[in-house]
Amino acid sequence: MKTFLRLAVLAVPLALAACGGKDDLDELALNDTPPEVLFNEGLSLRAQGKLRDSTQKFEELDKLYPYSEYSKKSLVNLAFLNYSRGKYTETVTAAKRFVTLYPGDEDSAYMLYLAGQAYFRQMPDITRDQAVTRKAAGAFNELIQRFPESEYVPDAESKLRIVHDQLGGKEMQVGRFYLKKRNYIAGINRFKTVVVDYQTTRHVEEALFRLTEAYYALGVVNEAQTAAAVLGHNYPDSQWYKDAYSLLNKGGYEPSEDSGSWISRAFKSI
Repeated sequence: MKTFLRLAVLAVPLALAACGGKDDLDELALNDTPPEVLFNEGLSLRAQGKLRDSTQKFEELDKLYPYSEYSKKSLVNLAFLNYSRGKYTETVTAAKRFVTLYPGDEDSAYMLYLAGQAYFRQMPDITRDQAVTRKAAGAFNELIQRFPESEYVPDAESKLRIVHDQLGGKEMQVGRFYLKKRNYIAGINRFKTVVVDYQTTRHVEEALFRLTEAYYALGVVNEAQTAAAVLGHNYPDSQWYKDAYSLLNKGGYEPSEDSGSWISRAFKSI
């Protein structure tokens, strides 16, 4: 009897907890509000500036009527509302889901733009890992490639220049670190990335000088001469070119381009 009473006492709170959880689940299932009503309620709350309540309304609609036309419209609103509220992770989630489900829809351009903007707003400073910055580049590039006529492309291209400048700056920071440690090969690989992938950024002049410096330190004189020659041809008034020329001149060399060098080919391909 004592054992039975103990089990009975334990069962009461467990049963209550189970009932509470079931009620929470059933509450959504029993909501038979038509999707158009939920959608209009969400729009009304949004118009009133009640962004959190509006977000919840669209989330409810999406759960009740997944894959419906109103759920599709809700995803657009959810991406916008979350972005407006600074909920960037949620913005990306809604935008990515929309693009996956409706890749050819005209609103996919806007969703890619919002995803890029959400990543862009989270870009860290140059000293930290740039994974988010690369994701911003990916979203903006996908928008430009898939929807070149979209009204969002000009701003995406403008943001992409900033993104590339930051990514190029990160490569330069790491490259300088390796150069300081006399790990010339590792440094060259970083400067090469700048020259090949971020050639239109402000970092390319220094990257060409650092290549001159690193190759010269390794004794690969023809590549050092080529880097300096390409630097002088494209940026004749640059202080970096003057420094590269001076470095070579001290060893009895001058800038001289080897057309077979990867550096020369990289610039000719642009």
